[in-house]
Amino acid sequence: MNLKKIILLCLVSFVKLNAQSVVKSPDGKLAVSISENNGMPQYSVMFNEKTFIEKSPLGLKTTAGDFSSGLTLEANTVQNKIDESYQLRNIKKSSVHYMANEAVFSFTKDGKSAVDIIFRVSNNDLAFKYKVYPQKETLSCVVQEEVSGFLMPKGTTTFLCPQSNPMTGFAKTAPSYETSYTLDDAVGKNGWGNGYTFPCLFKVNNSGWILISETGVDSGYCASRLIGHENGLYSIGFPMPGENNGNGTTSPGIPLPGETPWRTITIGETLAPIVETTIPFDLVKPKYEPSKEYQYTKGTWSWIIKMDNNTTFPVQKQYIDFSSSMGYETILVDALWDTQIGRDKIAELAAYGAQKGVGLYLWYNSNGYWNDAPQGPRGLMDNAAIRRKEMAWMKSIGIKGIKVDFFGGDKQVTMKLYEDILTDANEFGIMAVFHGCTLPRGWERMYPNYASSEAVLASENLHFGQQSCDNEAVNAATHTFIRNVVGSMDFGGSALNKFYNSDNIANKGSKRMTSDVFALAVSVLFQSGVQHFALAPNNLNDAPDWAIKFMKEVPTIWDEVRFLEGYPGKYVVLARRKGAKWYIAGINGENKKLKIKVKLEMLNPGSAVNCFADNDQLNGKVSTLMISKNKEVEIQIPKNGGIVITN
Repeated sequence: MNLKKIILLCLVSFVKLNAQSVVKSPDGKLAVSISENNGMPQYSVMFNEKTFIEKSPLGLKTTAGDFSSGLTLEANTVQNKIDESYQLRNIKKSSVHYMANEAVFSFTKDGKSAVDIIFRVSNNDLAFKYKVYPQKETLSCVVQEEVSGFLMPKGTTTFLCPQSNPMTGFAKTAPSYETSYTLDDAVGKNGWGNGYTFPCLFKVNNSGWILISETGVDSGYCASRLIGHENGLYSIGFPMPGENNGNGTTSPGIPLPGETPWRTITIGETLAPIVETTIPFDLVKPKYEPSKEYQYTKGTWSWIIKMDNNTTFPVQKQYIDFSSSMGYETILVDALWDTQIGRDKIAELAAYGAQKGVGLYLWYNSNGYWNDAPQGPRGLMDNAAIRRKEMAWMKSIGIKGIKVDFFGGDKQVTMKLYEDILTDANEFGIMAVFHGCTLPRGWERMYPNYASSEAVLASENLHFGQQSCDNEAVNAATHTFIRNVVGSMDFGGSALNKFYNSDNIANKGSKRMTSDVFALAVSVLFQSGVQHFALAPNNLNDAPDWAIKFMKEVPTIWDEVRFLEGYPGKYVVLARRKGAKWYIAGINGENKKLKIKVKLEMLNPGSAVNCFADNDQLNGKVSTLMISKNKEVEIQIPKNGGIVITN
């Protein structure tokens, strides 16, 4: 072989080894580079010429073959332009125009089609998923491992929620995405040893922010988590063996050809793209048609203030009257109604509520064999025949929705239970809220009767312990940037009681440390199409009139969101729009008064707006604020306080 041929072959090998394809966002700012290194696919991400994700691994290991190494990237890459519009009333933005560039990278192994890695890149968002092909006669497989990684640049800090051990916590109901976030921590850790629950937020030095999550998870796969490694690498982790009481596989099974859910990455130089992203919904489609037009409503629930002993007929009737007086459309009848009220009386309550224009949501225990939660009704949601009979009864008495609690984890078998409950409920015209549960992953668009999910340290903890009350503002300023960014969050908050007890008696139970204006602000900050607020009938007499009036009028569905200012765990100011009306809401979780200037570009100069604000003693009042020509407003919020501005 002559020297020229040797040089040419070396050059060709070098080009193939180091060749990379770049997929850019429509505005050209976000760039994803995909390459093959010694048979192993990898990618990296840049935004505005700054590295946000270093070269990171891609690939799957399955029972049909190892598709993480020994792969060859085919020369012909299929490219598509995505341009779609959709309307969805129950997310942060009611009308969405999604534009993205898609590239399908096909890999072969031993000369045969193995796997496609499909990338979608839109402005500030990117996503990828895998499509696995049949291997000879093999038409199904188990995905044993996904090697997809996310290598963070040096100096990156983390805002993460650790995954708990399985079969721990109350009645062995963990994991249920109810642990506290660790804020501004270093990379290179792995939580409590089990990784982290999605979504996961990272700050890349002074360059900007990254949010990693997943979407499109249904009965065809498991839900995943993020596993931390040394040197800033994070990888996809499947459920733990102990979840679901040890039942069910940790590794998902798929038909061939078959696809994985989408892995999503949102990137911004500020937190605005994080807060405003619609990527969880952009990538999915409805799985069935709604059986009717579902209503997104406000309501009340007695349990958060009055607890188990007051799930009784007289108290629930009182709450129907209370919801009616507030102009709300529902109440949530929580656990133990089956024994403390009974079916006949529930039917009577439903009929009474119908006369008042107030429908009922009923609580159910999900469990069959996966935890020890004793609250009833039990054993009615995990069996299809029994569940459908129960839902037929609910439909016959006009029940609006269900709240199903205490799920077993993230295995594929549990994802199937979520989907089965939603699918059956739709047939009977019933909406579904989930508690003690996983994160919703695009479900608002996938399942038309899906209402909301907890998957957060929610309001019950404010009743259970003073420490949660002490940290309420810090946590609220965290959820706005992380948990609530990717899906509806059923927090059940905005309490106006000073104390978490039935009679609002001082020094009995935990004490609310936040202000009344704070309560109004989180009703705007926390997004969920269906809300059951932690209000109580006594608030009609002991809460400020302006607070009650606001809570009567605040929407639960929105047309637009805009991030204005904030930092996770410290403070947040954002704006939501319903029709022509804007709600600008802010809270402060820092140990000092917040003083900032914010431009309210959405308001007209010279206009008079309402301003709900606190003094240093957390006493709120309403005043009129004039919007200046430059639309700049100085905002002052004391610790544990809030502000709301409406036009």
